[in-house]
Amino acid sequence: MNNEEFKHAFDYLVNEKEIDPEVIKEAMSNAFAAGYKKNTGEDADIRCEINTDNGMIRLYKRMTVVNEDELENTDAQYTVEEAKDINPDYKLGDVIETEVTPDDFGRVAISVAKQVVLQKIREAERNQVMDEFRDKQDEIMVGFLAMEDAKNYYVDLGKARGLLPKNELIPGETLKMGESVKVYITKVEETTKGPSIRLSRKHYGFVKRLFESEVPEFAEGILVMHGVAREAGVRSKVAVSSFVTNVDAIGSCIGEKGRRIANIIAALNGEKVDLVLYDENPEVYIANALSPAKNLSVSITDEKNKEALVIADDENLSLAIGKKGINIKLASKLTKYNIKVKTLKEINEQINE
Repeated sequence: MNNEEFKHAFDYLVNEKEIDPEVIKEAMSNAFAAGYKKNTGEDADIRCEINTDNGMIRLYKRMTVVNEDELENTDAQYTVEEAKDINPDYKLGDVIETEVTPDDFGRVAISVAKQVVLQKIREAERNQVMDEFRDKQDEIMVGFLAMEDAKNYYVDLGKARGLLPKNELIPGETLKMGESVKVYITKVEETTKGPSIRLSRKHYGFVKRLFESEVPEFAEGILVMHGVAREAGVRSKVAVSSFVTNVDAIGSCIGEKGRRIANIIAALNGEKVDLVLYDENPEVYIANALSPAKNLSVSITDEKNKEALVIADDENLSLAIGKKGINIKLASKLTKYNIKVKTLKEINEQINE
């Protein structure tokens, strides 16, 4: 590797790979020092000096002056007597540097250097990816479906690929290779094989972030989201309220002509969304959460254990419970109360018994 080749390689890594030049410089210095020691078989203390402006590389062998009884490595140490043979002014503790740059490192040295450099470059690239994605956990990104295997999709997110397990898709949806897809980042961690980015489309956080991205009033602090309960592919319930009295929280989420909620539902592959008006009174909040059921009578039966009883007429009983119990399940999850729904007739029968 001559000076011109080195400078070309260095500039490529800095400009094309966007790696910190100091990281590359350190990696290459270590690589050339390792290559020299591999080629000579010496256990020497080598300092590599790199001029990135002209690509000039110089190697210096560093010998430390020690007492004769402290001599442990003749490749990196001189005794005081040996040092004074070179120059009478040398004394104990001095470090003597001699340039040892060979005309040609040889195939072995260059091979070792390249291996170490590539290793450091991979490490730097992994660190770059971690720096970029570390703060993106619990956020939404748009990527492209790049690969697929039996259990997973691999989503191109720019500098990295995320893993989207097929069991984290919205039930019933199908994806096609090459198309763009919105994904929720559930976990970012560093592994021995590089950064691992786990993705989901069925996580309740996906719904939360969709609303925050589609409804600017959340970022502006006008609206607040109190919770999300989700049965992916079936229904989600989102509890919202407004800090401003003349701003309708549910109307803001629906948007003009229903555009905002329509965009969210489209991103959820048609999943139904119930907007629930939050109330500090748990009885009112529970009644709201059981929508579309109406005319409900709610009472808190055990505040400590978060239990509530709801009385519904025959017409609203099935609506409150929902198909396969989904509505009451989501309302319980949203309000954090164990909700039981009964008719007045059932309660009277229990009293009589």
